[in-house]
Amino acid sequence: MIDETVEEIREMQTHSSSVVAVKAARALASLTERDVATVEEFVRDLERNSSALRRANPSHASLHTTQRDIVSTVTDADPDTVEEAKTLTREAAERVVEQVETAKHRAAERGAALLEDGTTVLTHDYSSTVLEAIELAVQDGVHLTVYVTEARPRYLGRKTARTLAELDRVDPHLLVDSAVGCVLPECDRVVIGMDCIVGDSLYNRVGTFPIAAVANELDVPVTVVGSRAKLIESGFVFENEVRSPSEVMREPAEGFRIENPAYDATPMHLVDGVVTD
Repeated sequence: MIDETVEEIREMQTHSSSVVAVKAARALASLTERDVATVEEFVRDLERNSSALRRANPSHASLHTTQRDIVSTVTDADPDTVEEAKTLTREAAERVVEQVETAKHRAAERGAALLEDGTTVLTHDYSSTVLEAIELAVQDGVHLTVYVTEARPRYLGRKTARTLAELDRVDPHLLVDSAVGCVLPECDRVVIGMDCIVGDSLYNRVGTFPIAAVANELDVPVTVVGSRAKLIESGFVFENEVRSPSEVMREPAEGFRIENPAYDATPMHLVDGVVTD
C-alpha cells in the first residue's frame, strides 16, 4: 500500500492536499499489519516509509506536517514493545486523519458564510474545501454564479465545473486561464484553496498569482480557504514541482524548452482574507 500511495501522490492523482495527507497517514498506518521482530526494526520501517511518502510530493506542507506528527508521536514515546509502537502509530494516524478532515470542514463552513445570495465567484483549479463551502452555501438556499478556470495543463478545473454542475442553485461557467481578465469585472469575489502559506507567500496551483494580480487591479477581493495546518511559519521550505513537458505538448519540443511548474507563489499583499478552521 505504501508503494501504491507514493506513486499515486507522485502522479498527482490525489491532487487535493488534504486528501494526500489522509491517504498518506492511512498508508503509514498499514505498516502495523507487518510482522517485525523488534521495536527498532519497526521504527526504522516507519521512518523510511514516511520519508518516501514525503518525498513523493515535497510541495505539500500538510503531507509533511502530518507525517512528522505520526513519526514523532512514536519515537518520542520510546515504546518498549512492538505492539505498543504499532498501537501508537494507529492512534496517531487516526488522530491526524480526524484533524485534517475536521479542519477542512470547519474552514468550508466559514467560507460558506461569505457566499451571500446572488454572489458571483471566480475559483481556480480544484479545491475540495472551496467546493464544500459552495455546497454548504447552496444547501442554505444561496444562489451562486461560479466561474471556474481550466487550470491548464492538467485541466483540473474541469472536474470542479462538473461537480458544480450537479449542484442546485449554482450556475457554473468554465473558462481558459487567460480569460480571467474578461470575467473578473463581473465577479464579487475570488475564492481559492491553498497548498500552503509560508511567510509572505501563498503557494497554490500555477495561475493563482496572475489571477490575484488582476483581481487586485480590479478591486475584486481574493479570499483563500483552507485548514490552519497549511499556515507554516518555520520548519518547511516549499519546493515547487516541475511537471512533465508532455502535459503541455505531446509532440517533441525542437529548438525550445517547455516549462511546466505545478505551483506559483502569490504575494500575500494581494490576498484580502484567509479563512481557516
